[in-house]
Amino acid sequence: MRLHDLRHTLATLLINQGVHAKIISKRLGHSNIRITMDKYGHFLQTAEQGAANKLDSLFKRHKNSI
Repeated sequence: MRLHDLRHTLATLLINQGVHAKIISKRLGHSNIRITMDKYGHFLQTAEQGAANKLDSLFKRHKNSI
């Protein structure tokens, strides 16, 4: 495994843990958050969809318990 591969792994793990893109950008040493978003934006969208699904299930569970 190359060092560069570890950087990608770090970024995707942090995204999946809900770490803000600005913090990820800083950790990767990007000079601009746009670089991070261009490279990893699709992972962020996937993580956002997962968060929305979890929130939806919480509301459904709460509604059913009322």
